[in-house]
Amino acid sequence: MPATPSSSVRFDLPDVDVFTRPYWDAAAEGLLLIRRCRDCARAHHYPREFCPYCWSEDVAWERAEGRARLYTWSVVHRNDLPPFGTRTPYVAAVVDLAEGPRMMTEVVECPEDELRIGMELTVTFRREGGHGSGQGSGDEGEIDVPVFRPQGSMAG
Repeated sequence: MPATPSSSVRFDLPDVDVFTRPYWDAAAEGLLLIRRCRDCARAHHYPREFCPYCWSEDVAWERAEGRARLYTWSVVHRNDLPPFGTRTPYVAAVVDLAEGPRMMTEVVECPEDELRIGMELTVTFRREGGHGSGQGSGDEGEIDVPVFRPQGSMAG
């Protein structure tokens, strides 16, 4: 039986700030952004204001293709933090983006017995809401979170 959240505190929504606003605004449009260093040319994710490889601050937003390969995953059957308890089971995953960086995410629309290392995935976005900060990029209090599904599957 899924756990019932005991408070309105949520642990799944980011704090949107001036720096990350372009990322979340793009997500609301169905686009995944990464950062690329203009000095060493390496892409990285999660978004940072500097390159984690050469420490350059000459880093820019870039549209990612939205394709990835499954690197690893874990099926989560119990999580007491709101709202994860109401989502169990879910597939927490790490994917290799086509541009190179690894990204923590969730795999959706795939039975766990069909998950395979290296399987091709494509980004989709799940609208989350109710965090009450009004900082989401969609409707008031909502945000679009990138998750991945098997390539070729239909949107949910």
